[in-house]
Amino acid sequence: MVNLSVQIGALTLKNPVIAASGTFGFGREMQQWNELSELGAICSKGLTLNPRLGNDPPRVAETTGGLLNSVGLQNPGLEAFIATELPFMKSLGTTIIANIAGHSLAENVAMAEQLDATDVDGIELNLSCPNVSQGCMAFGSSAPMIEEVVSAVRAKTQKPLWVKLTPNVTSIAEMALAAEAAGADAVSLINTLLGLAIDRKSRRPVLRNNTGGLSGPAIKPVALRMVWDVYRAIRIPIIGMGGIMNGEDGIEFMLAGATAIQVGTANLISPTACHDVITNMSAIAQTENMAQISQYTGLLQPW
Repeated sequence: MVNLSVQIGALTLKNPVIAASGTFGFGREMQQWNELSELGAICSKGLTLNPRLGNDPPRVAETTGGLLNSVGLQNPGLEAFIATELPFMKSLGTTIIANIAGHSLAENVAMAEQLDATDVDGIELNLSCPNVSQGCMAFGSSAPMIEEVVSAVRAKTQKPLWVKLTPNVTSIAEMALAAEAAGADAVSLINTLLGLAIDRKSRRPVLRNNTGGLSGPAIKPVALRMVWDVYRAIRIPIIGMGGIMNGEDGIEFMLAGATAIQVGTANLISPTACHDVITNMSAIAQTENMAQISQYTGLLQPW
């Protein structure tokens, strides 16, 4: 049998497969198709300090090889999450990560401080959100801004802190180095690529918000390249994501340098996607006589 456990800082996950934020809700809808205790971890829906209804529809559109979304962080707010959703998630028997997506430095700090007093296992800080106090520039688009917000959040929580990076930058390695320097325990990448879908007949964008985040198999080569770039630049673990649809994809991300992976869009196609990826990765490792799944990390041999 293959040892599927992986270590991300102080957290030991039973396997490297994590349900990505925004595609798994809080696990309630997925419970009927999955034994959720078998997952490595679940990342919550992206949370804001106050409840949000999200963007006006249409806010999801299929594209060639991918999915474009502009849901707009619809969520019940942090207070409701702590009171209602977190106790449910903690009953599932797996590692629970709260994804926070504040729209200001103060909002991210306040959420981290409140979550520090809960029994959530870790925090994933989403830096793809616009910082309203900085002209709506995404937190993750500037290394100094990343250092500022990660340092401020780090000062308010002892929880394991993962920093989710946007790919919409010039150098993803530079952004990862900034997160590491500021005290991140791991980085997760990549978040969605900014995209546009057009309805030729109406001559309007398909999404009401005009642009949205592209995910799915179409972005996998970009994601693999960025994981590899970051792996060669930092020492903290990487959680890789971006178009992972099966176990083969998951192994490829580990070869590029990921310690664990997140499955996102695949959950919207098949509600058993995470479980299927775990099973497939285990079978591959067994066929290749790998005693531990973690042995795959960083084995990529460039020409």
